[in-house]
Amino acid sequence: MSVVALDPGGGPIAAQVVRALRHAIVTMRLRPGEMLSEQEIAGRFGVSRSPVREAFIKLSEVGLVRVLPQRGTRVAPISYAAVEDARFVREAVETAIVREASARRAIPREALADNLGRQRAAARARDGAAFFALDEEFHRLLAEAAGRASAFKVIEDVKAQMDRVRYLAMPGATSMGMLVEQHGAIARAVTALDPDRAAAAMRAHLSEILQSLPALALAHPDLFEAVPAGLVPTERPALEDATS
Repeated sequence: MSVVALDPGGGPIAAQVVRALRHAIVTMRLRPGEMLSEQEIAGRFGVSRSPVREAFIKLSEVGLVRVLPQRGTRVAPISYAAVEDARFVREAVETAIVREASARRAIPREALADNLGRQRAAARARDGAAFFALDEEFHRLLAEAAGRASAFKVIEDVKAQMDRVRYLAMPGATSMGMLVEQHGAIARAVTALDPDRAAAAMRAHLSEILQSLPALALAHPDLFEAVPAGLVPTERPALEDATS
């Protein structure tokens, strides 16, 4: 197991352990079914077992691990239903965010353009890890532009399962280049102060996971649980006008 080293100035130890383990689970460095040892992880981070135990509890609350009495802690499989629910919640919050961002004058145009440029570079390099981080930064910039940074923090826990599928989808099931274009459509609508077009572009973008989810669940049955019976891959529709 490979995890991110803790930062001495990075805040409470337990919170850092949560972030590091969450990242390892989302990026499949820790895969569903893998057992986690409090003692081993504490040793790797150079901390006591107490913050690791706290981290396990937090991660269990968002469905990333399961604490098994008398047996230990295991990385949870991806819940198909939880991914669909997370997408629903995220669409509701983030379409509202871009509507509000479009109504404000303090749009971070340069920051958005710089982020999109780095996304294109990551897509060309087929660097899924870098692209994933830039995707998060893009959505966070929009929330900050709307004055809703706290709203984005609220959905971070909700979308934990969704993030695993998003990472798994790159770069195969979902084209990073296509995601860059979708992000660009959102940014153009927001900077044009067009809330309806921005909301439509965001809705189309966040619906993308519904196209890749069935194929991923069928291709990786060992990673998912409670996959609907009779599932068939969904054909990807042509992009909506909002993303042009």
